[in-house]
Amino acid sequence: MIAALYANLRRPPRTPSEWAADAVRAAAIVGFAVAAVTLPATDAAVLSMTLPAVMLARMLGLRAGFDLATCLTVIVAAGSNVIDLYRAWTGWDLVVHAVCTGVLAAVALVLLDDTGVIARTGRSRTPIVVATGAGLALSAVWEMVEWFGYRFITDSIFVTYDDTIGDMVAGGIGALVAGILASRLPLTRGDRAAV
Repeated sequence: MIAALYANLRRPPRTPSEWAADAVRAAAIVGFAVAAVTLPATDAAVLSMTLPAVMLARMLGLRAGFDLATCLTVIVAAGSNVIDLYRAWTGWDLVVHAVCTGVLAAVALVLLDDTGVIARTGRSRTPIVVATGAGLALSAVWEMVEWFGYRFITDSIFVTYDDTIGDMVAGGIGALVAGILASRLPLTRGDRAAV
């Protein structure tokens, strides 16, 4: 599995979408490095959470458009936190939770499929069920991270019961949509190294 992840990581980009995804990935890495020396530690920590997602998308050999969407989505989600869009734009929080959780649930679906945790999905209901479950689990973990940050790091993090439940519902809906799409569309490149 490690060899396949490394092979996908080393594969040079071939299409404009693959080049764009790699450019966004590079921008995420540079952006975090700059943030680490110029922004408060909490903002740099939020931006650091984009790095595993943008690198995993490349290592799994996701289709170029899905790879690009993954990179952009996690950067928008983290950046929205840093520049405080969640408080400034009503409803933005729910939109980002739905889209980001959906994208990450689809990535989790690929990872679970590749590692044999779930049976090969093909065109069945399996992706719908697994992606929805993964999305709800990711939403719960995210809300726990928010609570931990609020409780032990800074009280500037917005945490209320309604916000938590609303975020989880939005994430579950996004994951359900991702599962439906994954049951109909391939998420990985045809020429990727098998993980």
